[in-house]
Amino acid sequence: MSRFLVMLIIFSVLFFLIEFYAFQALKTITKNKFIRVLWILIALAIYINLFYTIFSTPRSAGQTKGFQLAAGFLLTFLIPKLFIVIVMFGEDMVRVFQKTISFMLPSETQPMHGRRTFISQIALGLAAIPFASFLYGIFQGRYNYKVLKYQLSFEDLPEAFDGFTITQISDIHSGSFTNREKIQYGIDLIKEQKSDLLLFTGDIVNNKADEMDAWVDAFKDFEAPFGKFSILGNHDYGDYVDWPSKEDKIDNFQAVKELHPKIGFDLLLNDHRYIEKDGQKIALIGIENWGKGFNQAGDLQKATVGVQKEDFKILMSHDPSHWEYKVKQDDFNYHLTLSGHTHGLQMGIEIPGFFKWSPSQYVYKQWAGLYHEYGRFINVNRGFGYHAFPGRVGIWPEITVIELKKGSNSA
Repeated sequence: MSRFLVMLIIFSVLFFLIEFYAFQALKTITKNKFIRVLWILIALAIYINLFYTIFSTPRSAGQTKGFQLAAGFLLTFLIPKLFIVIVMFGEDMVRVFQKTISFMLPSETQPMHGRRTFISQIALGLAAIPFASFLYGIFQGRYNYKVLKYQLSFEDLPEAFDGFTITQISDIHSGSFTNREKIQYGIDLIKEQKSDLLLFTGDIVNNKADEMDAWVDAFKDFEAPFGKFSILGNHDYGDYVDWPSKEDKIDNFQAVKELHPKIGFDLLLNDHRYIEKDGQKIALIGIENWGKGFNQAGDLQKATVGVQKEDFKILMSHDPSHWEYKVKQDDFNYHLTLSGHTHGLQMGIEIPGFFKWSPSQYVYKQWAGLYHEYGRFINVNRGFGYHAFPGRVGIWPEITVIELKKGSNSA
């Protein structure tokens, strides 16, 4: 039995248990047969659509928009039911405890139906919150672009670059796009920043170069007086689909690299450029993808041949785990690293200045926003596009604007 089939069976059993438990809560609060049947039919339609999409889509096609939508609706209906299960399971534990006590110490028992109904109502009410949030995330949240601005100070920043501005975008994932008007709105926001330098930190496609064909004209219309530079992300290598041959994968990778000059970006492949202003300069370094445990094509030594230790350095590295494991304590002193990759998992809770949470934080120490350690900074951009789940819940698509200042090293 294949590993895929085993995992499919395990998840099917889990899905059934969640659905069964959630349905018991519904039965507790309503006897309306129409509502009960509708609940079951919606669940069946979602699972049938998901499994049909999985088995009818060849792996060579990659993660299609159809699969993303099927997975999105599954999460939209499944995660609220998890809230129901948690609440109802907790209530069941209380009932078991009470029955155990009453068995050991006999006393008059009180009817439980009324409390069960009340708990079920609470559970369904709580479930409505993530349900509405996920629906919003699919239809509007993925286009809820936010411009986040930071001012970063460095003692050794060349004076000519005091007030220099950088716009960072990341994780376009053009293969997921569906709404041209909404995407154009995000592109116009990037243009409005009028930064000195425009940097793109990887994942221009989901898997295949032709995903970007319909979007080249839209993304090539940026202007930045000191240049537009880019790097590759893990999805740009075509590692997540089955190719007819090794040559097809190589050809696709070459086509992905050729997309960057088509939209006017200078692609840095383990290389660097000096940005000069008024006779002074800073080093811009761009490496190929380096991720903890996979796809470590990034080579800092190769990228910095000719760069001096005392140079002010900005590093573009797609995966923030590279900063955590290789960059932040490097004696070569990379002042500012710009990354993406995590998307903040496209779901979480953020209250600026007070609270930030996402399941992404259990995988990546630096998962969204600005971090400062050892006198060095990393910004993890939440991404311009979306992937896998066709929406965003609480973690919005991001355009980052960073202003460099000369002064004491602090955010």
